[in-house]
Formats: sequence, C-alpha cells, structure tokens
Amino acid sequence: MTVLWFLRRELTYMVLFVIIAAVLSYFIGYFMHMVVLILAFVLLRQAVLLSQLERWLSRGAGGKVPARSGLWGDIYYHFYQIKKKEKSRKKKLGKIIEQFRKSTDVLPDAAIVLGDHDEIEWSNKLAKIVIGIKKSDKGQRIDNLIRAPEFSEFLQSRDDKKTLTMPSPIDDKIILQYRIVGYAAGQHLVIAHDVTQQKNMEAMRKNFVDNVSHELRTPLTVLKGYLETLQDMDDHQSALLTHSLEHMNAQTERMEYLVDDLLLLARLETQKRKKKCVDVAQLIRKICSESEIIKKNNQCIELKLESECKIVGEEQDLCSAFTNLLINAFKYSADDSPVKVVWKRNADGVIFDVIDQGEGIAAADIPRVTERFYRVEVKRSKKLSGTGLGLAIVKHVIMRHDARLEITSKLGKGSRFRCVFPATRIC
Repeated sequence: MTVLWFLRRELTYMVLFVIIAAVLSYFIGYFMHMVVLILAFVLLRQAVLLSQLERWLSRGAGGKVPARSGLWGDIYYHFYQIKKKEKSRKKKLGKIIEQFRKSTDVLPDAAIVLGDHDEIEWSNKLAKIVIGIKKSDKGQRIDNLIRAPEFSEFLQSRDDKKTLTMPSPIDDKIILQYRIVGYAAGQHLVIAHDVTQQKNMEAMRKNFVDNVSHELRTPLTVLKGYLETLQDMDDHQSALLTHSLEHMNAQTERMEYLVDDLLLLARLETQKRKKKCVDVAQLIRKICSESEIIKKNNQCIELKLESECKIVGEEQDLCSAFTNLLINAFKYSADDSPVKVVWKRNADGVIFDVIDQGEGIAAADIPRVTERFYRVEVKRSKKLSGTGLGLAIVKHVIMRHDARLEITSKLGKGSRFRCVFPATRIC
C-alpha cells in the first residue's frame, strides 16, 4: 500500500464527515457549527490515539499490539513488523557475537580491543589468564594495568610493524610478545603472543653454545701451543711429519674461527642493541687496508666511497659483517680478480656493495647461502676453507640494523652483496 492510498482513504473519511455535518444542519441548521464540532471531535480522537501510541512506544512496544482501525491500525501494524524484524536481527547478531566469543576464546593469543583513548572495550579469555584483564577492567586504560615505560612507548607508537617482548604483568615467568593493529577509526587491537618456550629454548641454546665454545677454547689453545712447539722443533727431514703438523695447525685454526663465530652469533641473537653514530666510510677504509687475506694474495680492492654518511649502529658488528663479505668475495674469486667495494646514498637510504667477478651462485642456492653451515656444492680447482657461518653473521648484523641484504649473482659472472640501510639510520 502506498502513501497515496492512505491519503485517499483519509480524504474519503473527511468528505464523509462533511456530508454528515450537512445532513444534520439540514434538520437543525448551523452548518458551519456542525463542521467545526465534527472536526474538533476528529482532532480530539487523533490526539488520544497519538497519546496511546506514544505510551506504547515508551514501554518498548512490548506486549500485545493494540487493535486499531484505519490509518492508526496500519501504523501499529508497521511498528509491529519493524519490531519483529529487529528482534530477528538481534537474535542473529547475538548468535554471531556468541560464535565470535567462542572462536576468540580458543585463539592461541591474548586479544584486547582498545578505544580512542586506549581504554579496554573487550578482551578474550586468554587475556585474563596471561595478562590479568578482568570484566571489571572494561573502560580502564590498558597502560594503567600494564605499568611499564616500554609498553607505554610502544602503545603510543601505533606501529603495527613493531613488536615488544616483555614479561607478563601477573607472572614474570611468562614472556609475551605484543603487537598493536589498527582496524577502525580510533580503535586498535593489542595481540599478546606467548613466546616463553621460544625464549627458553633460545636461552638454552645460547648457554649450550657458550658452554661448548668455552670448553673447546681451552683444549684448542693447549693443542695449538704444542703444535707450534712441534713445528719449531721440526727439522723438515720428514715431509710427512711437516705436512701433518701444518694440516693439524690449519684445522686447529679453523676450529678457533668456528668457536669465535659461534660466540659472535650467540651474542648477536641475544645482546641488546646499542646506539652509536658510526663513521662507516672510515670503517670501510680501515677494513680494506688491514684485510689479511689481501696481503696473502695478489688480489686488489676497487674502493669507491661516494658518501660520507654516518649511521646509527654497532661498529664492531658492522666491521664483522663487512669483513665477512669482503673475505667471502675474495675466497670465491680468482687470485688476480679485483673486488669492488662501494658506499653510497640513494632514495632508499645508504648502500654498502661488495661486487666480485668470481664463480657466482646458482639461483636455487641464493635463498640458502645465509643459513648456518650451508655450502654450495660445486667442483672447484682449489679447496676453500671456512666455518660456514660468515654469511649467517652478516644476515644477523644487517637485521639488527633494520637493514636488508640483497644478493644478485650469475654463475661464472660474479656476485653482488648489497646491504641497504634505511634513511632513518642516518645520523
């Protein structure tokens, strides 16, 4: 039914009332008085019906729908239909919310919804267990419950790429990794992942590496001392003895390098980052002039310093990474092949390049060369020594400096190892 239909019906009623007034005035006169009287009656009736509708709506439109005729009956009917649809929609929404609550309660992470002012609007079951969020905490600011300066700083950053690892506010034995994700205007979701087992395993691995490394260092030092003594006593009359002593000394040195690299990796993975402005150009000059591997061969370095940019970082770690890249380039290049070293700035930040013309790396091996102890299996004319940890150290140093390592290579053409430091690191 349309509005026009309702209008016609009401106009019909009005015409009918006017006809009744005309009939009555025919017998008793006073036509206008009769019209006014009938209209007053109609207005009074409409006012009463409107008042009844208002009372029915103020009570929530509950109970039985009042029986009315005409336009008012249609109005009550439409209100009833709207209420029925809303009730059905509310029931469906209730089921969705209940399903959502059940699904979030089985999540492996604690989840907390925050409002415009970081007040808690909702939290799942795990948030109560690992963080201590209660139902009564709804409306409270989360930084009033998790009182830590680093958490407040992390909360204000609103950076969904950052993570914060710290103990649970209710149990120091539980280690949580927090992330914050914005999903609506002014609303954020804080996710806390339990990394206790991972951190415990990392600590166990670090302790194991430290203990093994220190236990190996003492016997290696003793063994190397006796080998050097035997080499000094060698009169070179026995070629087999001389070769054996040289081979044992080389393997002892390799074991020492391996222990040092393992300790360095353990330190990189666990030690807190230090902030210092490093003069990288000066550091590269020093590395290129003091590299021992260059002194042992006829190789040379083509040094190209296009920028004097300094970056925030750890000088010792950067020195280890750059030295490993340089030694790696010489190791897999011909003895008379130059290696190009470049330090420059571009739109992405600052770049450290090591470019060689060596044997290159197959495309299938590039993603794996930074793994620990991974070696590319190819036939070579000379056997190369090494610990297999050099590029793993480079990867960890680069990650600690918020940079990325890019490797491009072609077999027989050479390789380029590029470290891209973000502009935010420039000091």
